[in-house]
Amino acid sequence: MNETDFIFKNYNLSNIANGSITWKTPSNIALVKYWGKREPQIPENTSISFTLDACFTLTILEYSKRQTPHGERDSASHENNFNFEIYFEGEKKNDFKPKIATFFKRIEKYAPFLKDFEFIIKSENSFPHSSGIASSASGMGALALCVMSLEKELNSAMTDAYFNKKASFLARLGSGSACRSVEGPLIVWGKHPEIEGSSDLFGTKFPYKIHDNFKNYQDTILLVDEGEKQVSSTVGHALMHNHPFAKQRFKQANSNISKISIALQNGDLSAFIANVESEALSLHAMMMTSNPYFILMKPNTLKIINEIWEFRAATKSNICFTLDAGANVHVLFPEKEKEKVNNFIKSNLMQFCQENHYICDSIGKGAKKISNI
Repeated sequence: MNETDFIFKNYNLSNIANGSITWKTPSNIALVKYWGKREPQIPENTSISFTLDACFTLTILEYSKRQTPHGERDSASHENNFNFEIYFEGEKKNDFKPKIATFFKRIEKYAPFLKDFEFIIKSENSFPHSSGIASSASGMGALALCVMSLEKELNSAMTDAYFNKKASFLARLGSGSACRSVEGPLIVWGKHPEIEGSSDLFGTKFPYKIHDNFKNYQDTILLVDEGEKQVSSTVGHALMHNHPFAKQRFKQANSNISKISIALQNGDLSAFIANVESEALSLHAMMMTSNPYFILMKPNTLKIINEIWEFRAATKSNICFTLDAGANVHVLFPEKEKEKVNNFIKSNLMQFCQENHYICDSIGKGAKKISNI
C-alpha cells in the first residue's frame, strides 16, 4: 500500500451524531531501535518491538459537529485551525496543543473530516509521562485510533485490516514509534528485505511463527528517573542527520533485524539477549557521540545493568535489559523465570529505583476499544 490508499474522500456527515470514542493503547519497547528519521516520519532503519500490556494510554475523544460544515465555509473567513481542547490526567494542557495541532495538520489529507468537528481530548497514562517509557507512542497511537473510529462511522464498510493499517499510518505521523502500538505482540516498522510485508509507512505484525520461548515474555520496568527527559526524542532523532556514525548505525540496525528475526523463530535466547543489549547500548552511544552530545542514563541505570550481568553469570538466567530513550531500565525475561527474577528485582534492583517504584508488565496483544467508560 502507498500513501494514496489512505486518502478518504466523499464522506457524508448527515448520519453521524455527536458522541465519544475511547481507546486503550499500549506503549511498546523496541528490541532493535529506531533512531533517525527523514520527512515525513520515515525511519532510517527498520525496528522491531514488543507491544506492552500494563503500560498504556487511555484516550477519550469527544466530538460534536460544527454548525457550518468545513466544505460549506467561506474560505476567506475560515482560519486554518482545528477546534479542540486537550486534558491530560484531568488538567487542561494548552502546552500539548501545538503537538496535537501539528499531528492534525499532517493527517488532514487523510482525514479531511477533522475540521467538521469540535473535539475534547481527555488522556491519561498508567505510567509516568516523558520518563523514557514511550508515552508518545501510546498517546499518539490512541488518538489515531480514535480518529479512525470516527472515520469508520463515516465509512462502515471499512475492513479491520484496513482500519489497523491506516491507524498505524496516521499514528506514525504523530510519533514514529506510535505505529508499533496499534497491534501486538511483535511489530516491525520499516521496510526490510527479509521481513515479508514490512513497510516504512506503518507497523506490521512479525510475519513468522514466534518460538514458545518468547510467548508471554515479561518486561519489568525499573523507574530510575520519573521526571521528564533532558533531551526530547524529537531533538535526538534530528541529531542523527549529521552524526559521524549514522550510516554505520543504520546498517548495524538492519543487520540486527536479520539476527533477531532468526532468534525469535528458533528460540535462541542467548542470541536474543546479545542482540537486545547491544541495541540498547548502541542507541545511547549515538546520543553520547552526537553534536551536541547528551547522556540520558543515570548512575543507577549503570548499577542496574551491572547487577543484571552479575546475576545472569551466576545463575545462568535468561534475564536481559534494554533501554528506551531515557534512564529507566526494561528487564526482559521468559515467563518461566518470573518468580526467580522478581525475587532478584526486589532484593537487588528495587533499591536503585526512584522511591522503589517499578512496573511489572508483559507482552500484550495491542490496542483495545473501550465501551461505556
